[in-house]
Amino acid sequence: MQKQLGQLLLDKLFLDKLLVTYEIQEGDYSRLFELMGKYQDRPIDLADASLALATERTGVRQIPTLDSGFLFYRIGNQDTFDIIPVQ
Repeated sequence: MQKQLGQLLLDKLFLDKLLVTYEIQEGDYSRLFELMGKYQDRPIDLADASLALATERTGVRQIPTLDSGFLFYRIGNQDTFDIIPVQ
């Protein structure tokens, strides 16, 4: 029952465009490595760089995260992320 409710919630998030996915393209890898090299003082791993890249490509700035690094990372070198607190 709980799994069905979770799936219904996930479906609603997608249908209401509150949850967006982005498939990384072959041409995106150079940008991923650029992002990982850029924040050497505050390391950014592949997962975080992928989220930053998806934000650049989709324009969706709101991200749910507990990772404080996103307070310092920038979208396209200038804009900040809109962090949605996760509990």
